[in-house]
Amino acid sequence: CRQRLDEALAPQAQIGLDGIVEAADRTPGGDVRPGSVPLRVLKELEAWADETATGDRADLAEEPKAWVWSAVSVGPRECPGAAKCPRGEDCFAELARRRAASADVVVVNTHLYGLHLGSRGMILPDHDVVVFDEAHEVEDIMSATTGLEVGPGSVTSLARIVGNLIADDALLDHLDSDAARLSALLAPEVGSRLRRGLPDEVSDTLVALRERVTQVTNTVRKIDDRAGTDTATRKERVTKAATGLLDDLATIVNPPGDSVLWVGGTPDHPKLELAPLDIGATLDSLLWNATESGLDIDFGDAVDPDGHDGQVDDGTYGIPDTVILTSATIPDGLAERLAIPPDTVEVIDVGTPFDFENHAVLYCAAHLPDPRSQNYGAAVAEELVRLINAAGGRTLALFTSYRAMNEAADAVAEQVSLPILRQGDRPKPALVEAFSEDAESCLFATMGFWAGIDVPGDSLRLVAIDKIPFPRPDEPLLQARRERAAAAGFSTIDLPRAATMLAQGAGRLIRTATDRGVVAVLDPRLATKKSYRWQLISALPPMHRTKEFDEVRDFLASLAGSAPDAS
Repeated sequence: CRQRLDEALAPQAQIGLDGIVEAADRTPGGDVRPGSVPLRVLKELEAWADETATGDRADLAEEPKAWVWSAVSVGPRECPGAAKCPRGEDCFAELARRRAASADVVVVNTHLYGLHLGSRGMILPDHDVVVFDEAHEVEDIMSATTGLEVGPGSVTSLARIVGNLIADDALLDHLDSDAARLSALLAPEVGSRLRRGLPDEVSDTLVALRERVTQVTNTVRKIDDRAGTDTATRKERVTKAATGLLDDLATIVNPPGDSVLWVGGTPDHPKLELAPLDIGATLDSLLWNATESGLDIDFGDAVDPDGHDGQVDDGTYGIPDTVILTSATIPDGLAERLAIPPDTVEVIDVGTPFDFENHAVLYCAAHLPDPRSQNYGAAVAEELVRLINAAGGRTLALFTSYRAMNEAADAVAEQVSLPILRQGDRPKPALVEAFSEDAESCLFATMGFWAGIDVPGDSLRLVAIDKIPFPRPDEPLLQARRERAAAAGFSTIDLPRAATMLAQGAGRLIRTATDRGVVAVLDPRLATKKSYRWQLISALPPMHRTKEFDEVRDFLASLAGSAPDAS
């Protein structure tokens, strides 16, 4: 934010950073005051701001510390808007909005679109068509982005911007104390669903915090707007942030009946999270029926969007008249779960150009013990060694937990001479690049690698999956949805998600028409659980299926153009 940077560089600036400046960032010349950003860092950012076309943190040569970046940036809850800001004309965010408004096609991620809906259309320009790629993720992403979070960080963020405007040490100390108390109360409850609402102590703390934030807004109102343009901008920023936090606190203290409340984050950074139980109802009000205009909902193919300009005359925001949801793994019942009006849905299956039957083998290691067995981890590692040797490396091993990944990687590394890469050793793009460039390497990874990575060619011949990826039973939002579904919880909540994620993992193998290889599922339930195995298999590409390791070994050997390895 150019305006925040100007304020930080002003002689009278007192940019507070939660009252803390790391000693390592202080310079010998003493160019930093307690609670402020080092002047040399601000000067570097000033020089960069004069060169960058975007103002995007990702364009910096080095990632700045979070507390430094927070001093020169603003969130949507703080920004007063271009019309009320001295730097509105050359604001980076406004420039991005203008570019988007003049474009024919705007590409954003689904999280940003969810925030756009949650903000009632405040982020993106009006548009006729929206395409959701990876449509199987829409349900969970919309749940996350249309909910809200309140935690100690929300309070300290407010205290930081309040400190830029109000010289009231007592008020700031009270805000810091409220944040510390809230953190202490929430930390032991991380991961817990608050079925009966807020604990009394948490509720009392939030009520006291509301009074404190109200005190902030009352104090801000008394500040003379004529004190200067910068003062007016800071006042607007504090007012917006305080009002937003008050709204969130009111909702958290008295949550809607159709919502789920839990403590998320980590013990070091806990937070209260609230999300709609039925995301379909939320989308019905925000997207499908947000105006009186009809919608054509199309799965997989574009529809001519003539006749609706996205503008609404009733004071609400414009919505698209065509929504396209596309994915290689659209789960059954998605349209119903998203509450899309049935008479507007058109479903299209465009097929696949890949010859899965002849180019890929689905191997289930049915001889392995039940995943709940104490011997399962050792058996998985032993089977992986056999498979990796047969494939000559070229293996992407996908796991449902970090613990399982690390145990398997340690065990396999002791028994094979091939390079073993594992998630966490390097950034994700660097790992994928290293794996792609070294055909003999093996990459061990968790859920973040089950989708969204692309390694075509000879570097990937084997995708090994340790378990059927059923969602965690204690995940608060899914837990609540299971309870609502009662006896149908497993079949309507857990099984569709597991089938979709399994298909996504298997989909890492065949990326082009010439790719060949094996998908090895090391969970014997894929072969033995008659009650649901076919629902999982039917979600996978139509690969040749086998339970025989020798058949897998021969197939991999044929791809290498050599005789089978006798091991």
